[in-house]
Amino acid sequence: MPTFAPIPRRLPLPQLLLAALLALPAAAALAQYKVVNPDGSISYTDRPPADANLRVTPMHDGTITAPSNGPELPAELRKPVQDYPVTLYTTADCPPCDSGRQLLQRRGIPYSERLIATDADARALDAAVGGRTLPALAIGNQALRGLNEGDWNTYLDAAGYPRTSKLPPNWPLPRATPMVAHAATPPAPEAPKRQPAPPPAPNPPAQPGGIRF
Repeated sequence: MPTFAPIPRRLPLPQLLLAALLALPAAAALAQYKVVNPDGSISYTDRPPADANLRVTPMHDGTITAPSNGPELPAELRKPVQDYPVTLYTTADCPPCDSGRQLLQRRGIPYSERLIATDADARALDAAVGGRTLPALAIGNQALRGLNEGDWNTYLDAAGYPRTSKLPPNWPLPRATPMVAHAATPPAPEAPKRQPAPPPAPNPPAQPGGIRF
């Protein structure tokens, strides 16, 4: 379990955890931007740097909203989603990731999912949650590495998420997106088309004495 700042012992555990969530320093915020420095090195930050010489790529904002043409987010979920958005970090062929995803879906937790598939994704994950153990869960600024259902449920309770699902039956499941936006591969240039060979020139008329020009 994480180490918390001193809090009065008379508070029950869910309130202790909520106070810990609120007390986390700003430096613990999830990485939101990929920064490429002039020397080619890469770093990640939660706010865009002011230096115009840096190449900054937004990663994601963790925002969860109802689809424009779908059901509305229930009232019981609006405040926790706004204050403590949930992000699940997964990778392919990962049974614990599947179990973590099922836990969130059973509880009806609106969440976004980030897929770790490349070295750049792994570095961004390390910057975001302080490690590379998967699955990982972010509840607001609080990162939980590895699947521990007791810890996940306790922190979700402290953030105000209902214990049982309040989502409409037709609420769409999130689509996993890369942790870092991958640059599109430019299409290969087309090979120049071969021009047809010109037809052979007609033989000029024979000149006297068999000479041709």
